[in-house]
Amino acid sequence: MPYSTSVILIGYSGHGFVVADTLLASGRLISGYCDREEKVLNPHQLPYLGEETGQEGLRALAANRFFCAIGDNRIRARVTASLLNQSLALADPAIDPSCRVSPHATIGIGALLAPFATVNAMAVIGTGAIINTGATVEHECIVGRFAHVAPGAVVTGNVSIGDGAFVSAGAIILPGIRIGAHATVGAGAVVLRDVPAGATVYGNPAKEKP
Repeated sequence: MPYSTSVILIGYSGHGFVVADTLLASGRLISGYCDREEKVLNPHQLPYLGEETGQEGLRALAANRFFCAIGDNRIRARVTASLLNQSLALADPAIDPSCRVSPHATIGIGALLAPFATVNAMAVIGTGAIINTGATVEHECIVGRFAHVAPGAVVTGNVSIGDGAFVSAGAIILPGIRIGAHATVGAGAVVLRDVPAGATVYGNPAKEKP
């Protein structure tokens, strides 16, 4: 799969470090990062390019693709939309070499597949989504734009996860379940029923938080 090689990170802290590791492991070049301030902790020794809204940042972004490395779903979606509205180019997905990705899966631009994630046949991963470390997305699942499947979560066959939803670490979603947009599934939850948009569920079996 051909990828553009020069990427600028938007956001560079905990989640950004994972994104940087993944991009570099897959042979991509990171030209620098944009953030509200220059970071003291800089494990990849990346150049600071200022804020993405500043002159220096915008000049760099005009010559490179960007990858929004912000963990919060809503902020990641908002920042990505703002940059796209300025005709800036979102990078190809970041897929760690350790991942198992079916050739019959579809991975959206700006998505992250962290180490040891699995995405099986006919699954669709939306723009800017995160499939985090060791998570499994089974056959024919849909993970919406800017959703997040956290480490170790298991999304079984024919599941639909709405835009901006968050499936916490270790959760299990049974086949055919629908998770609404911006819903939250708690850590370790076992989801047996559809989850409405914006709802929070937790426990085994998962129940909605009042």
